[in-house]
Amino acid sequence: MTAKRPLRTRWLPSQWPADAAGRKNMALLVQLRWIAIAGQIATIMVVHYFMGITLPLRSMMTVVGMAGLFNLGSLALLRRRTDISHAELFLALLFDVLSLTAQLYMSGGATNPFLSLYLVQVALGAMLLHRWSAWGIVFVSTLCAGVLTLFFRPLNFSDRFIGHMVDLHIVGTWICFAMIAILLVLFMTRISRNLRVREAYLARLRQQAAEEEHIVRMGLLASGAAHELGTPLAQLAVVLGDWRHMPQIKADNALVEEVAEMESAVRRCKAILSGILMSAGEARGEAPTIVDVREFSEEIARDWRMTHPGTALRCVFGPHDYPRIVADPVIRQAITNLLDNAREAGASYITMLVGRDSSWINIAVHDNGPGFSAEMLTDFGKPYRSSKGKQGGGLGLFLVVNVVRKLGGLVDASNGADGGALIQLRLPLATLALEDDVDGE
Repeated sequence: MTAKRPLRTRWLPSQWPADAAGRKNMALLVQLRWIAIAGQIATIMVVHYFMGITLPLRSMMTVVGMAGLFNLGSLALLRRRTDISHAELFLALLFDVLSLTAQLYMSGGATNPFLSLYLVQVALGAMLLHRWSAWGIVFVSTLCAGVLTLFFRPLNFSDRFIGHMVDLHIVGTWICFAMIAILLVLFMTRISRNLRVREAYLARLRQQAAEEEHIVRMGLLASGAAHELGTPLAQLAVVLGDWRHMPQIKADNALVEEVAEMESAVRRCKAILSGILMSAGEARGEAPTIVDVREFSEEIARDWRMTHPGTALRCVFGPHDYPRIVADPVIRQAITNLLDNAREAGASYITMLVGRDSSWINIAVHDNGPGFSAEMLTDFGKPYRSSKGKQGGGLGLFLVVNVVRKLGGLVDASNGADGGALIQLRLPLATLALEDDVDGE
């Protein structure tokens, strides 16, 4: 029996800017223009030399050359830019309309069956441009087609075509129809795909903005909780400290143990409150420290073991030299959240694997619990998606994803090959590591 392929999903910040659709569409226009240039050259050669219809070759080839130069300029622009503006797409289509008009003017004007090629530019404008500029292409194309009915250079047909003008026009119209149909299907499908990708990207941005707004609200709530709970917790700590030194309590070992337990509970409450604040984006009086990655990971594991002695936690380190990093408290809390989630999901044994490569610090948490369902992997990192069935659950992974995202990192969730959940954090060295340590690798 073959092993099942582990279910897997990945959250990562999108690398595809919304305006990259404009760049992709400009590249499609460049391809279309090369096709048009090749088609014009072939048509001019066939009509002039094989059909014997005299054409102004120099003028028509000049227009072809200008189109080629325009294409080379567009390619240079694409190499320098990661996005193309709406106005630049409009100007590119406008150039195509005007160059087609020039060629039609020198080859029969409105009597040329290829007059219908204007429809390609109109269709592209309707797909690529805003309403006002799409109507602008319609207006210019209609105006140019109208002008060509009045002003054009007539074609000089040879004697062999006299009496066959209608047949010749029908054949030319059929060829033009076939060209338009092929070009529209070929390019419209690709343009539609680019636009769908852009819409999907914008939808992800809107979702991300909503999630970040959710985090801001949680931060405000956590700040209010800190003000409300911090003072009574501090008062409890002072009172318990005073009790510990009272003769009546020092003489009773049972009372001493109870006071110690209450002090531990107060410290635990303070730690939980600090964790909530850090996850929501606020550090409660703690500044980032400079520490070795291995030492940082071992400290997190040691503190977690003290809090959860009933769950085994093992740290495994790869054979690397680990740099010193700026250990922001939110990273500590993110890793602690992963360990807490693994325990709450039913794991009795957790492994934390730490490694690195030239660009990333990799920290993975693998447990022996039930793992993720396919639905959980699909909704991984979204708020209130939890397999534990608790009211308001699912915020732990949501906060982890957003903390790592703000640091420029990646989160990878899957089910391990031998069962259990596996979550990997990839933290960028460029953001966290000291410059001297990175340069020294």
